[in-house]
Amino acid sequence: MTSLLTNNGAMVALQTLQTVTNNLTETQTQISTGKRVGSASDNAAVWAISKTMESDISGFEAISDSLALGEATVAVASAGAEQVVEKLTEIKELLVSAQSENVDHDKIQNDITKKTEQVASIISAAQFNGANLLAADVDGNGATSVGVLASLDRVGATGTPAATEISIDTVDFETDVDLASNLTTVSDAASAATALGEIEAFLTTAIDGAAALGADSSRLKDQGGFVNKLSNAMKQGISALTDTNMEEASARLKALQTQQQLAVQTLSIANNAPSAVMQLFR
Repeated sequence: MTSLLTNNGAMVALQTLQTVTNNLTETQTQISTGKRVGSASDNAAVWAISKTMESDISGFEAISDSLALGEATVAVASAGAEQVVEKLTEIKELLVSAQSENVDHDKIQNDITKKTEQVASIISAAQFNGANLLAADVDGNGATSVGVLASLDRVGATGTPAATEISIDTVDFETDVDLASNLTTVSDAASAATALGEIEAFLTTAIDGAAALGADSSRLKDQGGFVNKLSNAMKQGISALTDTNMEEASARLKALQTQQQLAVQTLSIANNAPSAVMQLFR
């Protein structure tokens, strides 16, 4: 039955056109923004997950900065420790040469004194951003270690994140490699032999300290690499959840444009249907 008051065909065609237009607008938005889930209204659950992960990524970026600062602090101390080992080795060579009776012990002691002062200068100067891992007091406030922010651990999807640190202890060359107070003055072969035993102990301490700092540096570098990889993995996860699949969106856009054209034609035909009734009255 054809009705002049109600055009059912036009109503159905109009609903179809509106649906296609809405889908087309949504697809165009996804393509222009690059986001399949750009707001909570698109997909509340996925949007909430992505925002939580994004906040964690921001935290890990801050952790990367902290690890970089920690690496620099340890690197400076490690370089200082290696330089101290080098100077102690030079002092050891002088003490070995002083074992002979027919050498100028005063000149050898003068060289040792200069190198002792250099060791003390290295220990004092091996600080970065106010932290000296070769000193007895790392920061001037009685601390014997430096805490480096290393990770952000979250228990469960909605748990409160907890920051964890890597603690780097001072090797305290200031106390343990105090040549000025604890190294015997060379005046003859006998005192040189005594000083040689002492410098050997200092050298062992310095080598152990330099090795410890090297291990700490390697640990911080490994942790920094892990944090960067973790951040990248999380970014890829967010992308998989929220980003638009451009190939799929492009194909859908073409299909919807075709559907829109057909829907417009269908609506036009439906709107013209009542005019056919006029033929009955001619």
